[in-house]
Amino acid sequence: MLDITNCDCMELMKKYPDKHFELAIVDPPYGIGNFAQSDRKYNKKIKWNEKIPDCNYFSELKRVSEEQIIWGANYYNCFSGGHGAIIWDKLNMHPTMSRCEIASYSQQKKVDIFQYEWHGYIVKRIEPNSFHPCHKPVALYEWLLSKYAKKGATILDTHLGSGSIAIACHNLGFDLTACELDKDYYDSAMKRIAFHQAQGRLF
Repeated sequence: MLDITNCDCMELMKKYPDKHFELAIVDPPYGIGNFAQSDRKYNKKIKWNEKIPDCNYFSELKRVSEEQIIWGANYYNCFSGGHGAIIWDKLNMHPTMSRCEIASYSQQKKVDIFQYEWHGYIVKRIEPNSFHPCHKPVALYEWLLSKYAKKGATILDTHLGSGSIAIACHNLGFDLTACELDKDYYDSAMKRIAFHQAQGRLF
Protein backbone atom coordinates (compact mmCIF):
# COMPACT_ATOMS: atom_id res chain seq x y z
CA MET A 1 0.00 0.00 0.00
CA LEU A 2 1.22 3.47 -0.88
CA ASP A 3 -0.01 6.27 1.40
CA ILE A 4 1.36 9.50 -0.08
CA THR A 5 0.27 13.01 0.87
CA ASN A 6 1.05 16.59 -0.15
CA CYS A 7 2.05 18.01 3.24
CA ASP A 8 4.91 19.09 5.48
CA CYS A 9 6.92 16.15 6.81
CA MET A 10 6.83 17.44 10.39
CA GLU A 11 3.04 17.49 10.27
CA LEU A 12 3.07 13.94 8.92
CA MET A 13 5.46 12.51 11.50
CA LYS A 14 3.70 13.99 14.51
CA LYS A 15 0.67 11.80 13.69
CA TYR A 16 2.57 8.61 14.47
CA PRO A 17 3.67 6.99 17.75
CA ASP A 18 7.25 6.15 18.63
CA LYS A 19 8.94 3.57 16.37
CA HIS A 20 5.88 3.22 14.17
CA PHE A 21 7.95 2.66 11.02
CA GLU A 22 10.53 -0.08 10.78
CA LEU A 23 12.73 1.76 8.27
CA ALA A 24 12.94 5.37 7.12
CA ILE A 25 14.72 6.02 3.83
CA VAL A 26 14.92 9.78 3.36
CA ASP A 27 16.57 12.30 1.06
CA PRO A 28 16.14 15.77 2.62
CA PRO A 29 17.49 19.00 1.07
CA TYR A 30 21.29 19.22 1.19
CA GLY A 31 21.40 23.01 1.60
CA ILE A 32 23.56 23.64 -1.48
CA GLY A 33 21.27 26.01 -3.36
CA ASN A 34 20.22 26.06 -6.99
CA PHE A 35 22.61 23.43 -8.25
CA ALA A 36 20.73 21.99 -11.28
CA GLN A 37 23.16 20.89 -13.96
CA SER A 38 23.30 23.09 -17.03
CA ASP A 39 22.46 20.23 -19.39
CA ARG A 40 19.25 19.31 -17.57
CA LYS A 41 16.43 21.83 -17.75
CA TYR A 42 13.73 22.12 -15.11
CA ASN A 43 10.74 24.40 -15.24
CA LYS A 44 11.15 26.04 -11.86
CA LYS A 45 13.87 27.66 -9.81
CA ILE A 46 15.09 25.61 -6.88
CA LYS A 47 14.18 27.43 -3.66
CA TRP A 48 13.86 24.50 -1.27
CA ASN A 49 17.55 23.60 -1.21
CA GLU A 50 18.92 26.66 0.58
CA LYS A 51 19.30 25.05 4.02
CA ILE A 52 19.32 21.65 5.66
CA PRO A 53 16.56 20.45 8.01
CA ASP A 54 16.99 21.50 11.62
CA CYS A 55 17.64 19.21 14.57
CA ASN A 56 13.90 18.88 15.23
CA TYR A 57 13.50 17.06 11.92
CA PHE A 58 16.20 14.50 12.72
CA SER A 59 14.89 14.02 16.26
CA GLU A 60 11.37 13.39 15.01
CA LEU A 61 12.60 11.06 12.27
CA LYS A 62 14.44 8.94 14.82
CA ARG A 63 11.44 8.98 17.12
CA VAL A 64 8.99 7.54 14.58
CA SER A 65 11.33 5.00 12.93
CA GLU A 66 13.38 2.10 14.24
CA GLU A 67 16.11 2.42 11.62
CA GLN A 68 17.13 5.28 9.33
CA ILE A 69 18.93 5.57 6.00
CA ILE A 70 19.58 9.28 5.47
CA TRP A 71 20.98 10.53 2.17
CA GLY A 72 23.22 13.59 2.34
CA ALA A 73 25.08 12.39 5.41
CA ASN A 74 28.18 14.33 4.38
CA TYR A 75 26.15 17.55 4.65
CA TYR A 76 24.39 16.75 7.92
CA ASN A 77 27.03 14.77 9.85
CA CYS A 78 24.08 12.63 10.94
CA PHE A 79 25.92 9.38 11.65
CA SER A 80 24.54 7.63 14.72
CA GLY A 81 24.11 4.18 16.19
CA GLY A 82 26.60 1.92 14.45
CA HIS A 83 28.00 4.81 12.38
CA GLY A 84 27.45 2.87 9.18
CA ALA A 85 27.44 4.40 5.72
CA ILE A 86 26.07 3.56 2.30
CA ILE A 87 27.81 4.89 -0.79
CA TRP A 88 26.03 5.19 -4.12
CA ASP A 89 28.79 5.28 -6.75
CA LYS A 90 27.30 6.98 -9.81
CA LEU A 91 30.24 5.98 -12.02
CA ASN A 92 30.34 9.61 -13.08
CA MET A 93 33.69 10.87 -14.31
CA HIS A 94 32.55 14.45 -14.99
CA PRO A 95 35.09 16.73 -13.28
CA THR A 96 32.53 19.14 -11.79
CA MET A 97 29.95 16.58 -10.65
CA SER A 98 29.95 14.40 -7.54
CA ARG A 99 31.22 10.88 -8.07
CA CYS A 100 28.93 9.52 -5.38
CA GLU A 101 26.29 10.22 -2.74
CA ILE A 102 26.58 9.21 0.90
CA ALA A 103 23.89 7.99 3.27
CA SER A 104 24.20 7.21 6.97
CA TYR A 105 22.67 3.97 8.21
CA SER A 106 21.83 3.66 11.88
CA GLN A 107 22.20 -0.12 12.21
CA GLN A 108 25.63 -1.04 10.91
CA LYS A 109 29.30 -0.18 11.38
CA LYS A 110 30.55 -1.05 7.91
CA VAL A 111 30.48 0.96 4.69
CA ASP A 112 28.48 -0.55 1.83
CA ILE A 113 28.67 0.46 -1.85
CA PHE A 114 26.09 0.32 -4.64
CA GLN A 115 27.36 1.02 -8.14
CA TYR A 116 24.83 2.28 -10.66
CA GLU A 117 25.63 4.67 -13.49
CA TRP A 118 23.52 7.82 -13.27
CA HIS A 119 24.50 11.00 -15.08
CA GLY A 120 23.72 13.04 -18.17
CA TYR A 121 22.57 10.90 -21.08
CA ILE A 122 22.06 7.87 -18.80
CA VAL A 123 19.34 9.69 -16.86
CA LYS A 124 17.80 11.00 -20.06
CA ARG A 125 17.71 7.50 -21.54
CA ILE A 126 16.18 5.80 -18.48
CA GLU A 127 13.96 8.69 -17.36
CA PRO A 128 13.46 11.00 -20.38
CA ASN A 129 10.69 12.90 -18.59
CA SER A 130 12.64 13.52 -15.39
CA PHE A 131 11.16 16.53 -13.60
CA HIS A 132 13.17 16.67 -10.36
CA PRO A 133 16.83 17.78 -10.07
CA CYS A 134 17.49 15.24 -7.30
CA HIS A 135 15.90 12.34 -9.14
CA LYS A 136 17.30 9.01 -7.87
CA PRO A 137 16.90 5.73 -9.79
CA VAL A 138 14.31 3.12 -8.84
CA ALA A 139 17.13 0.54 -8.92
CA LEU A 140 18.87 2.28 -6.00
CA TYR A 141 15.77 2.05 -3.81
CA GLU A 142 15.10 -1.55 -4.84
CA TRP A 143 18.64 -2.41 -3.75
CA LEU A 144 18.18 -0.63 -0.41
CA LEU A 145 14.86 -2.32 0.27
CA SER A 146 16.12 -5.75 -0.75
CA LYS A 147 19.20 -5.46 1.45
CA TYR A 148 18.06 -3.46 4.49
CA ALA A 149 14.29 -3.87 4.86
CA LYS A 150 12.78 -6.96 6.42
CA LYS A 151 9.95 -8.62 4.53
CA GLY A 152 6.70 -6.79 5.31
CA ALA A 153 8.49 -3.80 6.85
CA THR A 154 6.72 -0.44 6.95
CA ILE A 155 8.72 2.26 5.14
CA LEU A 156 8.75 6.03 5.67
CA ASP A 157 9.95 8.70 3.24
CA THR A 158 9.67 12.34 4.31
CA HIS A 159 10.71 13.91 0.99
CA LEU A 160 9.14 11.98 -1.89
CA GLY A 161 10.71 14.06 -4.68
CA SER A 162 10.43 12.20 -7.96
CA GLY A 163 8.66 9.21 -6.40
CA SER A 164 11.29 6.58 -7.20
CA ILE A 165 11.02 5.03 -3.73
CA ALA A 166 7.26 4.59 -4.21
CA ILE A 167 7.79 2.68 -7.44
CA ALA A 168 10.42 0.49 -5.75
CA CYS A 169 8.05 -0.22 -2.83
CA HIS A 170 5.26 -1.07 -5.27
CA ASN A 171 7.54 -3.41 -7.21
CA LEU A 172 8.77 -5.24 -4.11
CA GLY A 173 5.54 -5.24 -2.09
CA PHE A 174 6.43 -2.85 0.76
CA ASP A 175 3.96 -0.50 2.45
CA LEU A 176 5.13 3.10 2.12
CA THR A 177 4.05 6.24 3.93
CA ALA A 178 5.48 9.34 2.27
CA CYS A 179 4.92 13.03 1.75
CA GLU A 180 6.04 15.81 -0.55
CA LEU A 181 5.62 19.48 0.34
CA ASP A 182 5.99 20.94 -3.16
CA LYS A 183 2.65 20.63 -4.99
CA ASP A 184 4.18 20.52 -8.48
CA TYR A 185 6.60 17.74 -7.53
CA TYR A 186 3.83 15.89 -5.72
CA ASP A 187 1.48 16.01 -8.72
CA SER A 188 4.22 14.94 -11.12
CA ALA A 189 5.34 12.10 -8.86
CA MET A 190 1.79 10.82 -8.45
CA LYS A 191 1.33 10.80 -12.23
CA ARG A 192 4.59 8.91 -12.62
CA ILE A 193 3.60 6.35 -9.99
CA ALA A 194 0.12 5.88 -11.44
CA PHE A 195 1.57 5.37 -14.92
CA HIS A 196 3.97 2.73 -13.59
CA GLN A 197 1.20 0.92 -11.75
CA ALA A 198 -1.01 0.97 -14.87
CA GLN A 199 1.81 -0.45 -16.99
CA GLY A 200 2.14 -3.34 -14.57
CA ARG A 201 -1.54 -4.18 -14.93
CA LEU A 202 -1.18 -4.44 -18.71
CA PHE A 203 1.24 -7.36 -18.59
